[in-house]
Amino acid sequence: MDIIHKYFPELSKKQIDQFSKLESLYESWNNKINVISRKDISSLYLKHVLHSLAVAKFIQFNNGTTIIDVGTGGGFPGIPLAILFPECKFHLVDSIQKKVRVVDAVSKELDLKNVTTECNRVEDMDDKFDFILIRAVAQMSKILKWTLNNINSNSNNSVLNGIIALKGGDLNKELFKIENKKIVAINDYFDDHYFVDKKLVYIPFES
Repeated sequence: MDIIHKYFPELSKKQIDQFSKLESLYESWNNKINVISRKDISSLYLKHVLHSLAVAKFIQFNNGTTIIDVGTGGGFPGIPLAILFPECKFHLVDSIQKKVRVVDAVSKELDLKNVTTECNRVEDMDDKFDFILIRAVAQMSKILKWTLNNINSNSNNSVLNGIIALKGGDLNKELFKIENKKIVAINDYFDDHYFVDKKLVYIPFES
C-alpha cells in the first residue's frame, strides 16, 4: 500500500480501506482461480494496482464518465480505477466466466456500487462508452476493429473519448499504421524500474 500512498496521497479513508483489502482478496481468490500470475501476487500493488492507476495520471475522469474494461481478467485496470473514481461507471468484461466471477466477488467485498460485469466478447457488444480500457489484451489493430462501434461520439472530458491501452515492450511495429495516437512512458509518472518499458497508448475517437 505504501507505493499507492506515494503517488496518490489524497485518497479518502474509504479509498485507503478499499485499496488495503485488495491484497488479501486476490491472494484468497488466486488460491482458487489463477487470475494473477503466482509470481506476481506478492507484487500486486506495484505490477497490477499502480500499473492500472497510470490511467489516472493521464486523465482525471469527470463524474458520470462511462468506461469499459475489455478483457479485464481479474479486474485490472477496472477495479483500482473504480475505487479512485467512485462517481464514474465501470463495466468490466471478460470472455472467461470464472474471471468475471472473481471480479464480481471482489467488487462486492469492496462495496463498489459503480462496477458492473459481463461475460462476453467486446466484438459481440453494441453498448457505447466514453472510454475503452485495454491492458495487454491483443494487438491494437484488432482492438480498433473490435471496438469501432463501442465509443460515444460526444466527449465530456478534457481528453476526447477513445481507447486507453496499457502496453509493454517495443510498440513501433504494432502502432506504425495507427494515426493520431499518443504514447506516454509510464515511468514519466512512476519512477520504479518495473515501468521502464511500460507505455500508455491513447487513441482518440474519430467520427
